[in-house]
Amino acid sequence: MMRERVLWAGRRQPRIPLQHGEGDRERLGVLGGLAALSPDALSSVAYGPEAIVAALAVAGTAAIGYTLPIVIVLSILLLVLVVSYCQVIAAHPDGGGAYAVAKASLGAKVALVAAASLVVDYVLTVAVGLAAGAEALASAFPALQSHLLLVCLIGLAALTALNVWGIAESARVLMLPIGLFIIAIFAIIIGGLVAHHAAAPPPTPAAPGADSGFILLLKAFAAGCVALTGVEAIANGVPSFRSPAARRAQRTEIALGIILVVMLIGIAIVIRVQHVAPRAGLTLLAQVASDAFGNGTLFRVLLLVVTLVLALAANTSFGGLPVLLSLLAKDGRAPHLFGLRAERPVYRVGVIALAVAAGLLLVASEGRSAELLPLYAIGVFVGFTISQTGMVRRLWSDGRRWAPLITCAVGAVLTGITTVILLTTKFVEGAWIVLVAIPVFAVLFAGTERYYHRLAHDIALDRLPERPHASDADVIVPVTDVSRVTRHALDVALGLGRPVTAVSVKDEDGAAALRSRWDAWAPDVPLEIIIDPHSQVIAKVVKYACSRQSEHGRVIVVVPRIRTRRRWQQIMHNQRTIPLAVALMNHYGISVCAVPYDVGDRPRQESPRS
Repeated sequence: MMRERVLWAGRRQPRIPLQHGEGDRERLGVLGGLAALSPDALSSVAYGPEAIVAALAVAGTAAIGYTLPIVIVLSILLLVLVVSYCQVIAAHPDGGGAYAVAKASLGAKVALVAAASLVVDYVLTVAVGLAAGAEALASAFPALQSHLLLVCLIGLAALTALNVWGIAESARVLMLPIGLFIIAIFAIIIGGLVAHHAAAPPPTPAAPGADSGFILLLKAFAAGCVALTGVEAIANGVPSFRSPAARRAQRTEIALGIILVVMLIGIAIVIRVQHVAPRAGLTLLAQVASDAFGNGTLFRVLLLVVTLVLALAANTSFGGLPVLLSLLAKDGRAPHLFGLRAERPVYRVGVIALAVAAGLLLVASEGRSAELLPLYAIGVFVGFTISQTGMVRRLWSDGRRWAPLITCAVGAVLTGITTVILLTTKFVEGAWIVLVAIPVFAVLFAGTERYYHRLAHDIALDRLPERPHASDADVIVPVTDVSRVTRHALDVALGLGRPVTAVSVKDEDGAAALRSRWDAWAPDVPLEIIIDPHSQVIAKVVKYACSRQSEHGRVIVVVPRIRTRRRWQQIMHNQRTIPLAVALMNHYGISVCAVPYDVGDRPRQESPRS
């Protein structure tokens, strides 16, 4: 790539080419944002309506007719959330969603609860998306019914590799399947409505009784709330968009809301007119597709597209959770490791942590979505409620802009009521696990923050430390034999300007041989040999260093190690060196200096000995 030149201070200076993943060009536009951050929300049409039908079916097939009214209520709630999250995006362009809102407007404790709820939801999003995708694939290929967990883990590995590569690249890869998925869903809706012309009129919905009917509708509504998950992901991933990031994220949020509402209502109408009921081994969407197109090649192709996007729905979490963890790390509420970015615009430690957590959850549930859905949506609705409440407080204090304030207030009330419904209707089905997990994560974040505060005081980050001065440290060099590696380590040790002592652990015969070679070499460095018939090198050297540290106050241990040109050759060396260094570093007052000695195909240039 040719270097560009820019005029600066009257002269042309070379501009260093951007690394892969740097610069605005590598970030997301509206279509890229839909592809990378919206699969979770879009793919919910495959299991959201099905969850409603499954809840209503316990009262008989006639009760399934209430699917459409429930979906309409959910769609209204969805549109309120979309408008409200556009306000969140404008107010917090650095991302973070509910966490950023709560931190700015509701205080640290509420922010920790918001962050914990988002973490739980993101992990469940990955697990549910992969489990639902595996089940959709098994609907097209029944032989896979006994291998659901394996299919989930293969999909998880592929998504992890894709996101370690970088979110911009993953967005490009996802554009085609997301586009095909939207086309497939509309094809299923249109095909289902066309195929309805020969069907009988739908049965009149049974009139629910007083208490049992109302509870049934509440359970069905709570089950369908999984269709609203993923709406917050765009607000959490605003930094991934091209400039102006906030405006592009808002457009993406609105586009997501419109597409999702149309698909949900369309699927609900087809369910109503075709009288679809749950069937074992076949998803509801597969039934609708089968009624519209038969069980031939087109049916399998449609299900393959649905399967792919259900699996890729997990990509929403891979785009959102690493950003959230990086914000927590920046605030000192998560290990700083989560704030490190690779040469590409991705937080790889967060990606890997999410993959591990989701993998454990999939193994625990054996890759079945029925085991995961009762846990789903609770965490995200807690985040919804906190986010809307925080925005109400912010808008009120910023000058009472009534239109967005009323929208957020309505959203806070609706999502708060929905959260209560979810907790009461799903508690015995597994929601209690989420109620335990959220406080546990919040306590962990708070504990991490306290630790970093204590650390900042201990290392004087909050004040000027004492002036540096030379320490009276002794230098110890563990050796095994007389060699160039030993000489290189002693060169470094002598350069520290302190008394140097070589120490070795040998049996009787080895001690005599080493002493003979050392005296013949005469390096002007004293050698102490610890006699041990079992040659417990690590334990004896650590004990020796600790004894010297207690006598002299501070000890520096120079540990030589061999560094090869080929990585695979590293397994041939340093079997004791690295464990020794780790063991020494666990003792206060002992500093460790690792000194590599390079070996390889080309001969080393030895400096003449003075």
